[in-house]
Amino acid sequence: MSERLLDEASLASTPASDLTYFALAATAAKPAAQAPREVLSELPEVLGGRYKIERLLGVGGMGAVYRARDLLREQFGDPDPYVAVKTLSDDFAEYPDANSLLYSEFALTARLNHPHVVRLFGFEVDVPSQRAFLTLELLKGLTLDQLLSERPDGLPWSELQEIAIALLDALSYSHSLGVLHGDLKPSNVMLAEDGLRLFDYGLGQPVEGLLPGLPRLCRNRFTAWTPRYAALELLDGAPLTAAADVYALACVLYELASGRHPFRRQSAKQAKVMELDKQLQRPEQLPAHCWPALHTALAFDEAQRSITSAQLLEVFRQPLPSRWPRWLKRSG
Repeated sequence: MSERLLDEASLASTPASDLTYFALAATAAKPAAQAPREVLSELPEVLGGRYKIERLLGVGGMGAVYRARDLLREQFGDPDPYVAVKTLSDDFAEYPDANSLLYSEFALTARLNHPHVVRLFGFEVDVPSQRAFLTLELLKGLTLDQLLSERPDGLPWSELQEIAIALLDALSYSHSLGVLHGDLKPSNVMLAEDGLRLFDYGLGQPVEGLLPGLPRLCRNRFTAWTPRYAALELLDGAPLTAAADVYALACVLYELASGRHPFRRQSAKQAKVMELDKQLQRPEQLPAHCWPALHTALAFDEAQRSITSAQLLEVFRQPLPSRWPRWLKRSG
């Protein structure tokens, strides 16, 4: 949802480890094995008779996001009638339950009303083209991966704390309502003009028991992750949990503090084999009181990752210890 236009050259230059890996398992039922469905037509210039597509903003594991003009709002004189529109990619849209999964993203994110979570407006289907799409707020600003490219040595604590608190607040709020993100990484967080936004819940799921009738991403059929931010248990085929979100967010926070991925850009499985967790050290710009909590959140073993996003938030909210008592003691 960034206003930065992504052209073919910039997409081709994106590191593979930054991309969501979205593989269709060999057992996945493809359309040919199902009842025939109408072939999708090209993306129309106007979706739903209302949203005029202007340009591509970005692509992800399931689909693409476009800048669009809401012709109805424009007709009634809205001076800022622009929205973001998310549609499924052509390859993914061919699967019979793809539209249901896009609706699942809408149903999950629409439950969230938080200043640091992207706002969704609606879910619709363009009948002539048979394309489902979401409408959501159009964000302008830098994503965290763009910020990191400009700040290769990481952020000073004053900036890091502000970003960390907003991001941890968004995630802990999502978890408190039973919503798991599933694909936390720097490119899914934006420093918008009016504050940080966590977005793209396309690979998210509700916790067990919440919204039982909602379609879910079946990980026996679809394997979805971004390798360098995926918890080890996800790579081993376990279901998505809040603990997996915590691992991904811990990787992001470490990267913001140091300018480097905690495990040399390796996946958790590769990093465990290389025993890179034994080489972890506190980033210089991260206060000492935050390190034990962040180190726990980076544990490969889910059972040892015994910290929640809410607990991490409380740690990062703590002010730096005052130096006055030590100074007074020395001068006394």
